Amino acid sequence: MPLVVPGVTTNDPAVQKTEEWMNKLCGKTLADHTSETTFCKSDLPQPTRIIEPGTMVTKDFNPDRLNVHVGEDGKVSHVVHG
Repeated sequence: MPLVVPGVTTNDPAVQKTEEWMNKLCGKTLADHTSETTFCKSDLPQPTRIIEPGTMVTKDFNPDRLNVHVGEDGKVSHVVHG
């Protein structure tokens, strides 16, 4: 029987996709090029919203849209689909 730990192991493709982007982006800054500490904005999937502190956003739900949350320091803090 496989080990299933909620929040760690999942077969849900939507959750796996979000976790994949979280691993790629968390702790990096967004820029016009890619390096060890930055991620190129043009490599983000479409549609994507970059949400900075204080940014107003609509509450409409789009399961294909990647919401990239950036902290005060300019680094990606977390991502969600919706």
